Amino acid sequence: MTWRGRLASAAMGTTALLALLLTAVAIEAWPALGTAADGARRARMERSPQWKDGHFDNPQPLRNDAWGSIASLFRPSPDVSPAPGALPSVSLDRSAFATPPVTGLRVTWLGHSTSLVELDGHRLLIDPVWGERTSPVSWIGPRRWYAPPLALAELPAVDAVAISHDHYDHLDHPTLLAMKDWDTTFIVPLGVGAHLVDWGIPESRIVELDWWERTRVGTLEVVCTPARHASGRTGIDKDATLWAGFAFLGPTHRVYYSGDTGLFPAMRDIGEKLGPFDLTMIEVGQYHGAWPDWHIGPEQAVTAHQWVRGRVLLPVHWGLFSLALHGWTEPVERVLAAGAAAGARVIVPKPGERVEPGAPPPPERWWPQLPWNTAEQDPIVSTQLD
Repeated sequence: MTWRGRLASAAMGTTALLALLLTAVAIEAWPALGTAADGARRARMERSPQWKDGHFDNPQPLRNDAWGSIASLFRPSPDVSPAPGALPSVSLDRSAFATPPVTGLRVTWLGHSTSLVELDGHRLLIDPVWGERTSPVSWIGPRRWYAPPLALAELPAVDAVAISHDHYDHLDHPTLLAMKDWDTTFIVPLGVGAHLVDWGIPESRIVELDWWERTRVGTLEVVCTPARHASGRTGIDKDATLWAGFAFLGPTHRVYYSGDTGLFPAMRDIGEKLGPFDLTMIEVGQYHGAWPDWHIGPEQAVTAHQWVRGRVLLPVHWGLFSLALHGWTEPVERVLAAGAAAGARVIVPKPGERVEPGAPPPPERWWPQLPWNTAEQDPIVSTQLD
């Protein structure tokens, strides 16, 4: 065989191997991608005030600095992920929840945005992620830094599961598969129910809401609140489903969860219409100055806490995955500094630690002291706030 023949043969073999690899990836990823809404679900989406030109939209569009984003890839923090053993967590089992909270409100942060909220006699599970990676496949993608503090099988019965949007770090395919036979209610923004039905969750257990719409869970009222973000799972379905936060309104206590969001003016409306809140859970991590409208950042999280009229702030969306290039402890350092400057009460429990915002334990620094950039060095300032 001539050298040209050998080269052609090698190229054909490489192409076949690549095609085989892509096929294997597609087969594994396909179920986790979910499915697009159609029929009555799609028709309802298209009637939403948030639906424009074939997709959902933000009143204040997201702005990005493309060159800044690319340049940042060459300047990651050396502490993007923790060293092995540097991040403690509290191991729990079902017995930890046998006694109800003395104050009537207790929250257990399980890392990133996953939280179990016990509110006026009800249990709410928020953005549950028990999977190993934020990815449609099992072998690539951001990997969790520690095992779940509470095994899914040890989770006590919950009255509702609330999911803010369909990104992989909030809507986790293996977790939802494990929940498909649960006797509970799944509360999601418009369009996200199509994924759940595709994964075997009965339509009768799914409640889909537009911004400002409400549903009841026992004596609680759950309000789907606006957020400033995006959605998508395939790369070609951007903003095909809605994103949101939630307000959980009980007879005695009120809790607000921001979901993923940039800062936006309607947060003042949330506070005026639904506040004050005994607890706010607002994202503080996975941000960059080149895309400040996607994630709110630590300082603006404190601003949002004030706008929605919060009393105690629990920072979420940090402490489990590397989804940005800042140091892993930077979000909590910055939110504590901003909270102290603003006179805001911030609680930072270990993953798995149960806290009652009305009677929190003394503050404890359980994370290591590492270098971090201040707000002055790396400001996160959302656009179009006027």
